[in-house]
Amino acid sequence: MSRSTADSASSVPLPTPKERRRLREALALSEEEVAEAMGVTRATVRSWETGRSAPRGRKREAYAKLLGTPGPTDLVRPEAEPPAEPRAQAQEHSQQPQPQPQPQASAAGNVRPRAAVKRAAKPPRAPSPAPAISPGPARKGPSKPPERLRPVAAEAPAEPAAPAEPAAPAGPAQPPALTPEEAFDALYAYAAPGLVHQTYLLTGRRRLSREAVEYAFHHAWQRWPEVAVDADPVGWVRATAYEYALSPWHRFRRAHRHPDAPPTEANRRALLGALLELPPSYRRTVLLYDGLGLDLPETAAETEASTPAAANRLLHARAVLGRRIPELAEPEALHRCLSALVAEAPTATLLPARAVRAGSERRTRGWTRAVLGVTAALIVVTGFTAATAPTRYIPVNAPGEAVDGVPVRGGPQKLSPEDLELRDKLRAEPNPGPERLVPAVG
Repeated sequence: MSRSTADSASSVPLPTPKERRRLREALALSEEEVAEAMGVTRATVRSWETGRSAPRGRKREAYAKLLGTPGPTDLVRPEAEPPAEPRAQAQEHSQQPQPQPQPQASAAGNVRPRAAVKRAAKPPRAPSPAPAISPGPARKGPSKPPERLRPVAAEAPAEPAAPAEPAAPAGPAQPPALTPEEAFDALYAYAAPGLVHQTYLLTGRRRLSREAVEYAFHHAWQRWPEVAVDADPVGWVRATAYEYALSPWHRFRRAHRHPDAPPTEANRRALLGALLELPPSYRRTVLLYDGLGLDLPETAAETEASTPAAANRLLHARAVLGRRIPELAEPEALHRCLSALVAEAPTATLLPARAVRAGSERRTRGWTRAVLGVTAALIVVTGFTAATAPTRYIPVNAPGEAVDGVPVRGGPQKLSPEDLELRDKLRAEPNPGPERLVPAVG
């Protein structure tokens, strides 16, 4: 593969991670089938759908065709002019009736993984609806999140018309392009108050909810080139805030060890208490689906779970809430109650967007300086050690030292009275002859 071909394959546009998952489920393909067709593992396909990584080269082009995204050859198709001699034959051949293409199989589940790549070059079929939750009717309300903010891109200036043609009437003036600071401020003003209220419903702690939203917007400003082109910037910030707020490490902090005082209204107090008794993943799933109105694939993608797992979590959460509050046993009643609770006007006081941007930049500078300082200290210590370390081994002979004090008591043990008597007898009666060794009788 030449360099130009590799560059064109690497520049194939791919849908967003959530859209990749939705398109795969619309084609009735599992992660194992896509992994087998692409020649990768299931974990790699999951990382593509969660946004942790992206395919490259020929795998990127094949993955785009598998999902139905046009590749570089589909975007521009220059038509080559046929030669002059066979042009007449081509015209006669075009006048003949062409055979109609055979319709594709309607059942997407019968498509084999190897045939999926071949079928990807053809136009994709209309996506099938998301799987519905079995107990209870389907929820009513918006199936998509609220209107998303996107920075308005400046359009390229139109080429001047030819002098012979009359000039076209000028259309309405386009709004000026937003600077990164203005786009971030607009996103913060639009989404921050509601996210603080949603995070409070998840944790029951007002201070922690404000801290989580500020943390999420700090990271959003640090990765603003990525967030600005995201199809759902509010969802990007919401996922970061939820992850931070539901972290289990906050239970070791004294300020966030216990939830705040419950509200005075009996209905809200009962619902908030029942929500806090659910596991964090179940709590987050029911809030996204029944509170914000996301559909099941989007809820599963944001919680980084499979669609069946998200459906089971939702069913379990509904069952627990129905047992705690009998009035909310029906899915429609729970959806109306949670939607009204999420749609309440937030009352939290937040920092201005400029302060959040300044705090993010200050934190980035602080971490950068700390890393540079530690790196410089390690370099200095390593250099000093290398300069002062000996180049060869020098044995050390310890000089002799005088020992002071009384030495340790040694020698034989203390004599018994019989030994003392025998010693005195031997001293009193010296006998140098051999008779000394003969014991006396009686």
